[in-house]
Amino acid sequence: MGEVSIVAVAPEHQRRGIGEQLMTIAEQHIHAAGLQMEMVETVGDAGHAPASRKYEARGYERWPVVRYFKRLR
Repeated sequence: MGEVSIVAVAPEHQRRGIGEQLMTIAEQHIHAAGLQMEMVETVGDAGHAPASRKYEARGYERWPVVRYFKRLR
């Protein structure tokens, strides 16, 4: 499985398809490496809703995931 950890486009360049192009390139590289799945992660808040919609429009499925955190003192 390949992972895209961050997709970011400077605000002044957003809404021009740059993020779409970055995702296409990532998918091509991951596929060329022989991997059969790609994972991209975002936060579930309202500020990230546009990204979530874009990923889902590209065919990504939202999976229920549980993450555990422990604060070390």
